[in-house]
Amino acid sequence: MGTVHARSLEPLPASGPDFGGLGEEAEFVEVEPEAKQEVLENKDVVVQHVHFDGLGRTKDDIIMYEIGDVFKAKNLIEVMRKSHEAREKLLRLGIFRQVDVLIDTCQGDDALPNGLDVTFEVTELRRLTGSYNTMVGNNEGSMVLGLKLPNLLGRAEKVTFQFSYGTKETSYGLSFFRPQPGHFERNFSVNLYKVTGQFPWSSLRETDRGVSAEYSFPIWKTSHTVKWEGVWRELGCLARTASFAVRQESGHSLKSSLSHAMVIDSRNSSILPRRGALLKVNQELAGYTGGDVHFIKEDFELQLNKPLVFDSVVSASLWGGMLVPIGDKPSSIADRRLPGRRGVLGWRPAPVHPLTLPARPGRLRRALQNTLLPQRRQPLQPQLRGGPQRSPSQAGRVHPMVLRRGHRAAAGQHRPAGAQLLRAHGRAGGGQDL
Repeated sequence: MGTVHARSLEPLPASGPDFGGLGEEAEFVEVEPEAKQEVLENKDVVVQHVHFDGLGRTKDDIIMYEIGDVFKAKNLIEVMRKSHEAREKLLRLGIFRQVDVLIDTCQGDDALPNGLDVTFEVTELRRLTGSYNTMVGNNEGSMVLGLKLPNLLGRAEKVTFQFSYGTKETSYGLSFFRPQPGHFERNFSVNLYKVTGQFPWSSLRETDRGVSAEYSFPIWKTSHTVKWEGVWRELGCLARTASFAVRQESGHSLKSSLSHAMVIDSRNSSILPRRGALLKVNQELAGYTGGDVHFIKEDFELQLNKPLVFDSVVSASLWGGMLVPIGDKPSSIADRRLPGRRGVLGWRPAPVHPLTLPARPGRLRRALQNTLLPQRRQPLQPQLRGGPQRSPSQAGRVHPMVLRRGHRAAAGQHRPAGAQLLRAHGRAGGGQDL
């Protein structure tokens, strides 16, 4: 409302000490309107109808699970809040590109004085979407192609295919995902994949071809995942300088395992957290459902985040685990992994392996130091002492080896009687230390 102008109905004095002379025109008095305030939160309303505009292949039953709380709203504030929550649930399904909410008064013959209509205007994703990108990292480049079939059967099912072709490795994966209607946190997925990895610091190549099925569900403030996985693994050497322990474990193996994972996450963000904590605990039992690998594995991950002054954050993480082989067969390099960005493959960085050379004073200390301080493994280069230089093909040959005692009296160094040197046998007057 604007300013209201009204005439004064009472006669005014023509003259006086406080009033000037009035002409024929009467004086106008401005009257400000009184502001009316209404508390909308306490006004009772009824949601009579919920409309959807833009639905195509999506089934009605999965939609009703997500918007059911809107009908339980008792006032306008609750209608707005529950409508916003329903919008977030619809977007979480991953089947809509855009969701808009419109709240209006109810129209029609059966309209109540306090009735409301809520309209959701949605835009569904296409039946087939694709992506193409390139990645550069770890001294290699790769091209990644992806295909996705969202809302395949009309109840938020999703089929995803991804193919990666790189300069060092090639991998692909096919997955099927289906949530439980009304409980998106409870979902079931099946995966079929092939992954090839190269680890230059250990001269190891690993190729995994497998299938897995998992079911995720929440319990109170925790999230649980039960998983079965069957993997055909192939281990090989990247270079001829690979350790004999790696060569010994090269070949094929079949792993069938059951695992359970529990996650407690109170962080405000999973990518760049500023506060909160994360705890992951994983148990794995291999060999009970088949395969030639038998072990029990337990590992955990703990992360703490604390905000400081000047918009800074301090973060601390801790990883750990234990693997116990079942039976007489030792564990494989592919199973000696701990959680983390790089993990522990049994070799540098963070080596966990038996010593393959004769022990010397201080070697255990250096091994422990390398375990705590990761270092890149340098390729083993043969060093010839005396005699003519050999070609690379001759220097790389493996000759019959013998144990031989030795000492260096001229240099003033005395080697303990128990120490032994591995020397290449094949020519007189000189040797090759390996």
